[in-house]
Amino acid sequence: MTTKLNFDVIVVGGGMVGAAVACALGGSSLSVAVIEQMEPQSFGQDQPHDLRVSALSIASKRILETLGAWQGVISRRYCPFRRMRVWETAGDTEFCSDDIGYSELGFIVENRITQLALLERLKDFSNVTLICPAAIKNIEYDPLASVECSTIVLDDGRELTAKLVVAADGGQSRIRQKVGLGVTSWDYKQHAMVIYVETHYPQQDITWQRFLPSGPQAFLPLNGPFASLVWYNSVDEIQRLKSLPHAQLMVELKEAFPECLGELKAILGTASFPLKRQHAQDYVKQGIALVGDAAHMINPLAGQGVNIGLLDAAALGEVVLDAYRSGEFIGDIRVLKRYEKLRKLENLRMMTVMDAFYQIFSNKILPLKIIRNFGLGLAGRIKPAKNKVMRHAMGLEGDLPKLARGEPIL
Repeated sequence: MTTKLNFDVIVVGGGMVGAAVACALGGSSLSVAVIEQMEPQSFGQDQPHDLRVSALSIASKRILETLGAWQGVISRRYCPFRRMRVWETAGDTEFCSDDIGYSELGFIVENRITQLALLERLKDFSNVTLICPAAIKNIEYDPLASVECSTIVLDDGRELTAKLVVAADGGQSRIRQKVGLGVTSWDYKQHAMVIYVETHYPQQDITWQRFLPSGPQAFLPLNGPFASLVWYNSVDEIQRLKSLPHAQLMVELKEAFPECLGELKAILGTASFPLKRQHAQDYVKQGIALVGDAAHMINPLAGQGVNIGLLDAAALGEVVLDAYRSGEFIGDIRVLKRYEKLRKLENLRMMTVMDAFYQIFSNKILPLKIIRNFGLGLAGRIKPAKNKVMRHAMGLEGDLPKLARGEPIL
């Protein structure tokens, strides 16, 4: 016998962004289901760092704090950073949180830890049901339906219906494809290699990025004498580097990376991923809303992917709750368009800036090289401009959702 379950909202994907949407709706009168394919591995203090980490902004911290999940992050493992250095030959700029009265610029956190903290918080809400592990067998969508537009059939036979389905199922979103929301995308023809290392330096509080024509090199501090290095280069070069034994890769790192990296004790792990830009042409449809990578994939140059995804979650939660309190139908396209209006243009601006940054700094043309070096040097000497850049990187500029301002939405 088929089990049929009715919800107001179904969030497909219990990663960082999807879990944040559910937490934003937690404690309300809305019934919410979260479908997640696989439960993340539990955390132990003696575990090595994961290769997948994110630089969470101050705005993201505020979102997690207001949702009640930040304590779950700091009780596990995280690394605050106060300084950020960016340079290319003659141009050099260092940013410091002290200059604008903050104790940190951001926090390097393993993605799994952020996800665990949010999923842990979900357990506190009686109106939220986490269905995990779960695999989706079929998705039925009827935009003309009067109430529930979507039915999701799980592989165990359960059928879930909802007034609103939130697609938080990643860049290859099945929900987005099923309902016919198109994307614009292109490949940067570069890969990024992540290298997890142990250093001779003790705990560091700086993240840096150096620009080369072949691609940037980045340093992300982790807690203790550990760090994550990110090496951008051509597909063929990254494949060559990945094939090297760790001893030979260590030699390549010492030759290619700047002296400020310091001496490395060991390489503990490596991974790589392609660089791709992708943006949904529409974020919403009747009864459907896209968030996070399902809506946008951005060049990871400035580490803003997760941050703008959490801003999506905060904005959508606010719009849905406001509509519900006003007696509106939460799946109505007119309601969901308010969310799209808040986030699509903002995300497009961020993506365009990252694209321009990428194109300018990956170009070998001499006049551009002079301009970008001059620009970096100038940015470091003009305090208002420097502070503005910092505030943007920290997620403190623009029309922020309430959660990103530290204001509750319930």
